[in-house]
Amino acid sequence: MALSLSDRRSRRRLSLWLPMAVLGVMVAAPLAQARPPLPEPPLTDPATDSALDTILAGPQRSAANRDRDVYRHPKATLEFFGIRRDQTVMEVWPGKGGWWTEILAPLLRDHGHYIAAQWNPKLDEPFIQDGLKAYHAKLAADPANYGKVTVVALQYPGALTPVAPDSVDLALTFRNLHNWLGNPDDAKAMLSAVFRSLKPGGILGIEDHRAASGRPADTQLKLGYVDEAQAIELIKSVGFEYLGSSEVNANAKDTKDYEQGVWTLPPNYRLGDKDRERYKAIGESDRFTLKFRKPPNAR
Repeated sequence: MALSLSDRRSRRRLSLWLPMAVLGVMVAAPLAQARPPLPEPPLTDPATDSALDTILAGPQRSAANRDRDVYRHPKATLEFFGIRRDQTVMEVWPGKGGWWTEILAPLLRDHGHYIAAQWNPKLDEPFIQDGLKAYHAKLAADPANYGKVTVVALQYPGALTPVAPDSVDLALTFRNLHNWLGNPDDAKAMLSAVFRSLKPGGILGIEDHRAASGRPADTQLKLGYVDEAQAIELIKSVGFEYLGSSEVNANAKDTKDYEQGVWTLPPNYRLGDKDRERYKAIGESDRFTLKFRKPPNAR
């Protein structure tokens, strides 16, 4: 039977469409079955993970310090920063009590290296001298855990080369940025010193009291709280790449409007017994936990 002109045109359109449709399926199928992105590597290896469990329950930690784990989340915090027991880790300003020293020093003792970047001992200030004396006494009292700790000085303006450049895998500092921000030159100098200390690709982990959004940053800083967005921009300004944040140390109960600032809350209780149960119920401060990297191609 002869086909009409319209039928011949329809068949011609169909003959053109079918190869294109088949080709579309052939192209689309591999896209639909594309391999999913590779999972991120574990932040912490199993050996470090196991060692942390043992150390956090160890006798070198006081009961009072272990009680603070519910607020400070040491294992989750360190794992977010990607700590490994074979790294060279520098903690900036561990303070006289060495809360994190009790964890980091034994963790790194056998396979890595723990460096405590303390205040400058050349500064004749009672707070610094008393604090350093207490810290060194703590180390000397337990050589099994602290005998391999290296103590160096890192403080603006006179001590800004704590270690050889490009020698540290991981730099950490907890609740210190608000102190440095009292002087913008101080903050930039300290962060730049940390940047130089890190190996290319090395990590900076930093934690501090988080300011309330919508309130003047300078007012909040006087209360001990740091604007998170400003902190990120400041740290990036010295060369760091921002890798992300964790809410592991967040605390929504913290209203950030206390008479004596963040020091009103535990563990300081600056108001003594006044409203102590109220502040105990709030717990320690709301804190940001930020992770940065020295670019792998940094010079």
